[in-house]
Amino acid sequence: MKSYADFAYIYDRLIDENYNRWADYIEEVFRRYSEKTSLVLDLACGTGTLTTILAKRGYDMIGLDISPDMLSIAETKRGSLPIRYICNDMTDFELYGTVDAVICTLDGINYITDTKKLKKTFSLVKNYLNPGGLFVFDINSKYKISKILGNNCFVNEHGNIFYTWENIYSPKTGVCTYQLTFFVQNGETYDRVDELQKQRAYSQKSMEKMLSQSGLTVLGCFDGLSFSPPDKKSERLMLVCKNIC
Repeated sequence: MKSYADFAYIYDRLIDENYNRWADYIEEVFRRYSEKTSLVLDLACGTGTLTTILAKRGYDMIGLDISPDMLSIAETKRGSLPIRYICNDMTDFELYGTVDAVICTLDGINYITDTKKLKKTFSLVKNYLNPGGLFVFDINSKYKISKILGNNCFVNEHGNIFYTWENIYSPKTGVCTYQLTFFVQNGETYDRVDELQKQRAYSQKSMEKMLSQSGLTVLGCFDGLSFSPPDKKSERLMLVCKNIC
């Protein structure tokens, strides 16, 4: 996955997510499955919105992202909060010590299209988790990537941003390529921003197998921000794993 550049500066205007709801869910996971969670690593933290919310709720947060532009925006949200941001690739990162939990939200894991790199990411998570620590993340389901996003084209207008989103899905590799073109209003003219992204569709079975091979125990796989089991048409899978040493 390429690092974001110009896209970083319009990201927050495009992502229509209730981050407080995400924070509520993550805290509920911590309450259900962990005795104590204090220090949390947020992988692929982007512009740091969720990182900041969790820090305000009392967690010691580390945010990690490959994009310096995203992290530059995250820094502006930090204020006096003691958040530490690290610019690094989540498939090859280093920490100074271990953490109580690792989170990765908004389908960040799908952007790792190489299974060897994904296994390495899981191994690194295992390595940096304290005994009993949790790994909580979501993925776009195989159904969503292959059937809903698939070989489709979307056109949308979001405030002063108009964009097209063209997808090419390969059933052979499970990779969906997203060609995004944004036109951002700048006075009486529009600035064009082009972004190419790729996500890989992973089945629940293959994901759980790789996690197990990395030494992580899968406690549950859920439908979106719930604790109900997923079905064939679930669009987002939430996985909760534990480092049981």
